[in-house]
Amino acid sequence: METAKDSLLIAGRIVTIFPLMLMVGLFMGKRSLGELPVFDFLVILSLGSVVGADIAEPDVNHIHMGIAIVLIGLLQRVVSVLTIKSRKFGRMVSFEPTVVVHQGNLLVNNLKKSRYSIDNILQMLREKDVFHLADVEFAVLEANGKLTVYKKSPKSAPTLEDLGLVKRQSDLSYSLVVEGTVYKDTLSYIKKDTLWLESQLQEMGVRQEDIFYASVDDNGAIYISDKTFVNPPPIRH
Repeated sequence: METAKDSLLIAGRIVTIFPLMLMVGLFMGKRSLGELPVFDFLVILSLGSVVGADIAEPDVNHIHMGIAIVLIGLLQRVVSVLTIKSRKFGRMVSFEPTVVVHQGNLLVNNLKKSRYSIDNILQMLREKDVFHLADVEFAVLEANGKLTVYKKSPKSAPTLEDLGLVKRQSDLSYSLVVEGTVYKDTLSYIKKDTLWLESQLQEMGVRQEDIFYASVDDNGAIYISDKTFVNPPPIRH
């Protein structure tokens, strides 16, 4: 009997809490459900915790949970308005965009500050259909964690390549050296060995241990990203 009563209570809470959540979500606006900056992410987590406790715990006061949901929604709305009105406040509750690639070079300091690895950035570039670091003029890690990529002009105007007006370069490259470590499986794939790599680096006047990132294409052309610490162009919200 007690179990049936609790089940009906939970069912009643689900029926009442989700319309309230819908109204609060619509009130908070598209921003809270789209980009999910840091503060909005915390709001979503908090709402999930409150709703979960309200549904799973029959002993929890249902009215109190409803009030908590409304107050969280109001807080998010107030913060959204303050973020729009004050850039200083907006920077306090979110991240600034960070340039992580500039003129084909990975920016070491910015990668460390953002706590992103080389592999993270390479994956995000591949998701943007970029398979060669040299094709990137600059890439910006946005406040919501997404990567915005601006390609170098020959790559941003492919019709020129199609017309043969610009020399076509290889669009596909493979990680060869990362922070001084050679990927031997890459050498094996392009049918080369470490002696070949050593001779190539010697011709280029570069030591393997000094390389932050290097890639190679199917033709054996090696591209080396300088271990760049310079400040990139400023990017703001």
